[in-house]
Amino acid sequence: MAHAPSSKSAAVAQRLLAEATRLFAERGFERTSVQEIVEAAGVTKGALYHYYGSKDDLLHEVYARVLRLQTERLQQIAGGEGTVGERLHRAAADVVLTSIENLDDTKIFFRSMHQLSPEKNKAVRADRRRYHEMFRSLIEEGQRDGTFRTGPRPDLVVDYFFGSVHHLGTWYREDGPLSAEQVAAEFADLLLYSLRRP
Repeated sequence: MAHAPSSKSAAVAQRLLAEATRLFAERGFERTSVQEIVEAAGVTKGALYHYYGSKDDLLHEVYARVLRLQTERLQQIAGGEGTVGERLHRAAADVVLTSIENLDDTKIFFRSMHQLSPEKNKAVRADRRRYHEMFRSLIEEGQRDGTFRTGPRPDLVVDYFFGSVHHLGTWYREDGPLSAEQVAAEFADLLLYSLRRP
């Protein structure tokens, strides 16, 4: 967003983003027009272009806001109290939980990421890489202090785990047999089980 908004203008920007997210989820990014977004949000095109330079910027923000949230939470968990095993378990459960809580955003993004401009695509990949590196550093810490076995390569563990997290949008259902908290705990348990010494 281009401006530090007042509470009124922040509400307009949030409404635009919420309606864009809903429409992208229902119709797809390509099939949603700027006109449909502004009509749903009850604002003018001028308002949309004031806060977001383009529909492309809205798509970028849909994902960037989730990644910002997850990054802030990971920083708190990684630098917080507890053993490295406890912190990694909390971090793993948190990324599953926040992904499920923002499932529309995640589904939209992975379905439409290729439609971002090359510059925005590159920026998103860099932000995601930094997040993954922070997560990987917890695994490396545990391997250094003997909590985790040294066999598994941390980068492959991270790729494997996040591949499963990114796949949540294809099968998780709010009315399914498992709650978001149960799925998060089981994913975290599986990750820790794969790393712990026998």
